[in-house]
Amino acid sequence: MWYAALVRFIRRRIVLGIIFTVSLLYCIFSFVGKGAFLDTDDSIPVRRSQPFVWRTLQQHNASDIDLLCRNSVQGKVLIVDDRGYVCPRHDILPNGCCNDDLSTSVQYSCETCKNNNCCAIYEYCISCCLHPNKKNMLENVLGKATEQNNVLFASVTDHFELCLAKCRTNSQSVQHENSYKDPKAKHCYGETAPGVTQDTNEV
Repeated sequence: MWYAALVRFIRRRIVLGIIFTVSLLYCIFSFVGKGAFLDTDDSIPVRRSQPFVWRTLQQHNASDIDLLCRNSVQGKVLIVDDRGYVCPRHDILPNGCCNDDLSTSVQYSCETCKNNNCCAIYEYCISCCLHPNKKNMLENVLGKATEQNNVLFASVTDHFELCLAKCRTNSQSVQHENSYKDPKAKHCYGETAPGVTQDTNEV
């Protein structure tokens, strides 16, 4: 009888030991695997998966019947379309474009933007950024993003997507992680961070 009790006790200890050992090994391999996955090599350059598309002024001003526009979507009051028109939300047509027949729709508006390429309102930042004369500066922005292995800018495919991404506030827009460097002009499309003055020609 005592022999049976001893066997049961040993079996219980062996089973528990096996379960504990397997669990420990699983945890170790899991952490090692995650560490290897997260330990990315910064020396590997981020490559663009598809060519970048710059639209010409003629393409922006095309009045095709079947024209469809992408737009900034989220603005409560203003919307900007991919041709550079800013308009009140209620002036957006069913095809996603601002109604450019109305005086309330303005193309390539730099209203609220300063000479350092930073703007107070997101939609005006995008509109100003979309002007064809900003191409050279934005090519420099893309070049620097490639040098810094910036995955976000490597994933944009055209001028509109670049301006949408560039005008969003980011870590360069804030100081001390809790306040904007320039609360009045926090949306920037240029090469410099907010609060840095740069001599540029306004449209």
